[in-house]
Amino acid sequence: MARWLMILGAALLLLGIALHYAPWLLGWFGRLPGDIRIETERGRFFIPITSMLLISLVASLLINLFRR
Repeated sequence: MARWLMILGAALLLLGIALHYAPWLLGWFGRLPGDIRIETERGRFFIPITSMLLISLVASLLINLFRR
């Protein structure tokens, strides 16, 4: 469990560095076809369906690769 927490922490650190120094790398998130964005005068509503499916697929592939 400790090893997985350290890996998760390192991944979050790398993600934070990428967002700080190179925000254009993750500019695609939320702008894929299938992502729902509703903007009204009272507020915004956002559901990144396609982006989350893509992230889930990549995470599943990475987990299966590291298990073997």
